[in-house]
This record gives sequence, structure tokens and C-alpha cells, in this order.
Amino acid sequence: MAIPVEMPKMSDTMEEGILVSWQAEEGDSVSAGDIIAQVETDKATMDLEVYDDGVLLKKVVQEGEAVPIGGLIAVLGEEGEDVSDILKQYAGKSEGDGGADQADQAEPADLDVQEGEQEPVADQADAPAPAPSGDGAQRAAAPEVPPAREGDGRIKSSPLARRLASDHGIELAQLRGSGPEGRIIKRDVEAAIKEGIARPAEAPAYRPAAEVPYEEESVESESISQMRKTIARRLGQSKFSAPHFYLTVDVDMEQAVASRERMNELVSANGGVKVSYNDLITKACALALRRHPYVNASFLESEGQIRRYNYVHVAIAVAIDEGLVTPVIRHADRKGLGQIAAETKELAEKARNRQLQPHEWEGSTFTTSNLGMFGIEEFTAIINPPNSCILAIGGIRDVAVVKDGEIVPGKRMKLTLSCDHRIVDGATGAKFLTTVKEFLEEPLSMLV
Repeated sequence: MAIPVEMPKMSDTMEEGILVSWQAEEGDSVSAGDIIAQVETDKATMDLEVYDDGVLLKKVVQEGEAVPIGGLIAVLGEEGEDVSDILKQYAGKSEGDGGADQADQAEPADLDVQEGEQEPVADQADAPAPAPSGDGAQRAAAPEVPPAREGDGRIKSSPLARRLASDHGIELAQLRGSGPEGRIIKRDVEAAIKEGIARPAEAPAYRPAAEVPYEEESVESESISQMRKTIARRLGQSKFSAPHFYLTVDVDMEQAVASRERMNELVSANGGVKVSYNDLITKACALALRRHPYVNASFLESEGQIRRYNYVHVAIAVAIDEGLVTPVIRHADRKGLGQIAAETKELAEKARNRQLQPHEWEGSTFTTSNLGMFGIEEFTAIINPPNSCILAIGGIRDVAVVKDGEIVPGKRMKLTLSCDHRIVDGATGAKFLTTVKEFLEEPLSMLV
């Protein structure tokens, strides 16, 4: 009996996934637990396992295509088994969804063509001839037939192909697409890289704006990544459903700077991971959350509850090309600064390489966001649901301060707490910030 392989829900915020690459070919025998493909979710690139034994009879989608949760990816079964009934069944489900089907979202090739039939002769005559193997120079030249374009003029290409081409300095207009309707997909870009078309991106020659002819004006568009879609949806919901208010304090960081320097001298001597200011703030927040449980809470409107947590899991916003991810330091209040520093470094590297697993980004009770390294002195952040608060961290400033009636050099840092007023009142948020400030102004207090 033929078995459908559907797109699973790989994270709590996932709505669709992009099939990055196939790890098995049609006709391969697979067993339960085998990995047949890699899927890009809104958080990371993850392995797709099968749960049954059988032969991979049909790969329904191509690399670089998006598939909604529950959409058909492949079909398993016994060798030679007919899969047409399953294909029709899922096509029927898609039509029943009012047209928002898998084919519309992923733009796969027509099923009849995928079944192995040839396209009409007229279409073949219009298709570009394949480039001779080994002739990189010829392939690098503009194609004889212009690349297939969308209705808005964009070259048809998968998100993965666009990212790969961008990373290797390849113009999509140089390539011929082998995907459905001439779409450029991953293997087309990989072939170009192999043939030597890839080159470092060159900065455009400077030309005063007045000298740019009108006909050279253009607009570039790009498809929204899975991650960016999720950021837009979740933070939009947060901003418009949670009544935000903001509290700011100015922290004297002189003792924190001196303590960090001394800690890192000891770390360097022992070969450990250096402690950052962000690590100090994570620890200070974690200890403060223990004292102020309503800041370490969630508002569950659907259940009519405020949920206070007896554990402290601090999420740290990490910027990557596609947006932000928030890996979590679990039980941060119970961990030393060295352990927090090591975990933060490891999780940040995983995040930038899109290797985070669900248990590494889910379950936070509080979030911090730091833009100080970019020279930002102060900003406000949108709450990361379902947290009740998020702390925005500015840079450390060298300023003149008054001490004992004299003007002396000082080091200050602004912290801004965004609060969900459904849970946290002004006094509650102010007390939490005061506790964080006290820990940072006397770092040794975090050790006792």
C-alpha cells in the first residue's frame, strides 16, 4: 500500500517549509528513521525522517519549493506500485481549500509532467538548449533565451537558489532554469559554481545621481523567507494585542567593566570562554526574575490565565541574515557566568549557521535584545510572545558624571524594559529594573 509523506510541523510557529535538498532518490529503499530530505523552517534547516519502511516511489516537490504543513512531499510503497490515487487525493484536498493549495504555494511542475510524460513539442521548441558541459565561459554569457520571469518582471527562482547565487556573486540572469516553467533552482546554481561562473560581488562604480539615466532606474524584489514571515506575523500579533509600555534606567557600569576585565584575565589564563557584557546582563536578569515572578510570566487570554513559571529560561536575540532568532539559556539563574558565556557562544554560532533545534529556541520566559555593539544608546523592543517583557540593551557610554560634588569620567548604559500591561504594572516593571540595575552596579552581589 502506498504511503504519503507529508510536511510535518517542526516548530510551534511553522506554517510551511522549504525543501532544501533531497537525501534519497526515487527507487531507493528506506527504513523508518531514515533521512530522505532537509527542510528549511522558520527557525533552522532540519532533517526530514520517514516513519515507515518502503521504496521511495515518487518525489512530489523539487528542491527549493515551499510546502504547507500537511502538504504532500513524497510517496513510499512497494516497488512498482501505482501512486496516481494518492496524487489525485492530495490534489483534491488542495482544491477543497479554496485554491490555496500546495501547487499555488510551491509552484511545482505540472503533475502530468512529473509523472514522466513529455511536455508539448511547442513548449520544447521554446525552451533554451542545455549548455555544453565543461564550457563555463559559454554558460556565463547571457542565455540565448531570456530567463523565465514572473508577472512583475522578477526572474523565476527558488529562495534557496537566490541565496546560493547571492553568496557566490552569480547573477540569476546568467543562468537557465531547469525547474518547472524555467524556474532557476539549486542545481542550476551549483552547476554554475562548478563551471567557474561564481565570482566575488563587485561594488558598482560611483556615479552621481544626476548622471543616472532614467532608463537605468530599477526596483529589486525578493520573496519573504520563512523566518521573516514568522517574525512579521508573531511580532505583529504581539504589538497589536499586547498593550506595551516602556521603562528606562541609566546604569552605572563602572564596576561591571572592571569586574569583567578581571574575570577575563582569569579566563584567558585558564583557556575558558570570555565573559561578555551581555552575559553579565543575562545573569542579572535571571536573578531578578526570581524576585519578580510577574515579569517571568505569560498572559494566556484564550485560557483566562496568567501563568507564572517556577523556572527561568532567558532568550537572547541573535541577528542573522534572514532576521532574528532567540536561542534560550535554560535555568540561567542557576548557572555561573562562565557557563552562560559558553552556552551563549555555542547557541549564537548554531543560530547563524541555522543549526538550532526546537528545544534550543522554545520555552523562554524572558528575552533580551542587545544593539549596543552597533552604537545604539537606547531603543525599545517588541515583546517576544508569550513572554510578558523584553529588555532592550544599549551601548556603554563614556560620559561626565557628578560624584561627591565633582565632575568625573563615568561609564553608563541604558536599559529599556518593554512590558505587557495585562500582566506587569508600572511599579512591578520598575522594581524589576531596579533589581537588575543593582546587580550590574555591584556585580559581586550576583555571586552570593
